[in-house]
Amino acid sequence: MRNRTQQSIAIAAVFVFACGSSSGTSSSTSAGTSSGSSGGSGSSSGGSSGGSGSSGSSGSSSGGSSGGSGSSGGSGSSSGGSSGSSGSSGSSGSSGSSGSSSGSSGSSGSSGSSSGSSGSNGDAGFGGDAGSSGGGALGNGAAVPSTGCGTTSTLTPGKDPNETGAACTKVEGGNCSGSQPGYGSGGWLTIKSTDSANGRGFNVRLPDNYDKTKPYPLYFGFHWRGGTATNVDNGGSNGYWWSYYGLQRKSNNGAIFVAPEGIGGGWSDPSDLPFVDDMVALIEKNYCVDTSRLVTSGFSWGSGMSYALACARAKVFRAAVLYEGGVLSGCDNPATDPIAYMQIEGLTDTTLSISGAYPMRDKFVQNDACTPLASALDEPGTMAEPPNPPPYLKSGGHICTNYSGCSAGHPLRWCVSQSAHAPGPIDGTADLYNSCATSPGCSASCPCTWTPDDVWSWLTTSEPAGTAFQTPNATE
Repeated sequence: MRNRTQQSIAIAAVFVFACGSSSGTSSSTSAGTSSGSSGGSGSSSGGSSGGSGSSGSSGSSSGGSSGGSGSSGGSGSSSGGSSGSSGSSGSSGSSGSSGSSSGSSGSSGSSGSSSGSSGSNGDAGFGGDAGSSGGGALGNGAAVPSTGCGTTSTLTPGKDPNETGAACTKVEGGNCSGSQPGYGSGGWLTIKSTDSANGRGFNVRLPDNYDKTKPYPLYFGFHWRGGTATNVDNGGSNGYWWSYYGLQRKSNNGAIFVAPEGIGGGWSDPSDLPFVDDMVALIEKNYCVDTSRLVTSGFSWGSGMSYALACARAKVFRAAVLYEGGVLSGCDNPATDPIAYMQIEGLTDTTLSISGAYPMRDKFVQNDACTPLASALDEPGTMAEPPNPPPYLKSGGHICTNYSGCSAGHPLRWCVSQSAHAPGPIDGTADLYNSCATSPGCSASCPCTWTPDDVWSWLTTSEPAGTAFQTPNATE
């Protein structure tokens, strides 16, 4: 019988362009050396992956040399890559009508605030300055414009060096190559600082018809072990359907998205938090950002980085979304600040067990002053968790709980699926790679993951009052 690391690498090799391998405690960028027990070369939304060892210098993940240790300091200067913006604009979102100024065009919300431009024709729409459609974790209050509002950016994004393929359709089921360009204007930028001779790189994507006078929400998507910024930016073989964990599509290209690159493929370098600070400062200076609506998200080790930001930068980020995480990037103490918090975990995840996720959740149950659930509910087959598979349930394969009593502006949502280690679990199946979004497309007979719809709804629409246990059906 193969050990867990061997199994992870084998799965990643099969899924190079479907969802990529994913985290343990360390991760490999373009297969450099890293410290954890697993690795793999994968490419897109994550999949099953390595163990949970801490980072260091030993253990190569899938060949190649390791990334350096340097990174960022102050705000640093920035430089682009070679040629202008990358990616094609493709067609518009997936469904919904044209949307009014409230951004109520798609599935995720109704009323919204009124001052923004229309939500165009996709799933959710961004209405008003708040970039939301009725409240939710992002709220519906007035935007707080960054210093970049009303100014012309001096940045010239280049092409992501790993995005070498042809553009792929924005419609799911296109069987994308996994190396296609990302979607929308923008591209690769490098922040240089005194402690990083070669700088730190990241992708940035701007909204369609970017308006330098309109403040936009800012989303960060952190990659997993064996993943890269490219995988988050282009969605791998799932393409646009899954770029930025599906949130770029759900926003109708209505926000600013950032996919950073980790050192050595991971998120445990001391410079990682300053690197995020530098990116935020640079983007807010050059683009029009709603500084009250920053969101961090990530899978596996990327989830660990988002947890570290929830602990250390809750006054900067409005919300954190964690897909199958662990305390892999640390948590500053005492870390008592509240933040809107959502965590998605799988019952059968043997890479980062759900047992390690409960304390992460409970920290923010306390920080957000939410009413705790009875500990007896942290068991399969209760109101808060589906039963262990098999069978894999198409209806009730995951249960999400909205906590009650949380402090204003800090909702907490906890979701448990029957899945193993994957950011896109699918009800009714053990598929870790959201395969139907790659081909032939999402349908009743070939369902896709429910996570983009659920996360987007939590971010942008009002939640029910009181503790609520929800068992939505699979997403078609």
